[in-house]
Amino acid sequence: MAKQPHLLVEPGDVNDIALIPGDPGRVERIAGHCEDVERVAENREYALVNATYEGRDLTICSTGIGCPSATIAVEELANVGVETFVRVGTTGALQSDIEIGDMVVATGAAKNEGTTKRYEDVEYPAVADYETLSALVDSAESRDEDVHVGPIATDDAFYAETDEYVDDWERAGLLAVEMEAAAVFTLARRKGLRAGAICTVDGNLVEGTQKGETEDDELPEKAKNNVERAIGISLDAATRL
Repeated sequence: MAKQPHLLVEPGDVNDIALIPGDPGRVERIAGHCEDVERVAENREYALVNATYEGRDLTICSTGIGCPSATIAVEELANVGVETFVRVGTTGALQSDIEIGDMVVATGAAKNEGTTKRYEDVEYPAVADYETLSALVDSAESRDEDVHVGPIATDDAFYAETDEYVDDWERAGLLAVEMEAAAVFTLARRKGLRAGAICTVDGNLVEGTQKGETEDDELPEKAKNNVERAIGISLDAATRL
């Protein structure tokens, strides 16, 4: 098989499980917890390294922002041998009792985006697979971490999330909104692969807070700190998968 055109990898370059943050900078943060780190490729929004965590070989690859770029990453990683995907991201809360810095493990994602419509009807569910979901929850519990577990929304338009959208999502009982999980879950299911997602809350849309509004950096300090917790949970989950 030829080298993949965006990730610039080919069979033998990756491991069977991939942690997939959106932010390329988070690839380095995850790798900082690992051993035997090998930088494999970097192109556009995609930074890819291989590493070992507590004896488990894994790949860490950024996906950029949104479903189109995340889909490219999942397609190409699957083409060269990845069988399990764990999204490690950030999310905006949709319930008033979910605070900045809390964590959400997604059971499924509403398809408020356009990419998956090119693959299948909107009625088909975008859900995490049971093994990956369970590994994330079990890992959190083993670390005495409290996480919110339930459905989220995946949305294409960060700056078009109106009050009407937020109110509807809140009433539906969705926990949070982000921009990639529905595509990751959908592609994994269609390919017979595994996928899950854990996200740190960086704002609360119900309460009217968004990331970057009161800070010089993108993420509030509490969310930055808890990204490290989410990374720890995802790495521990990888050892269980």
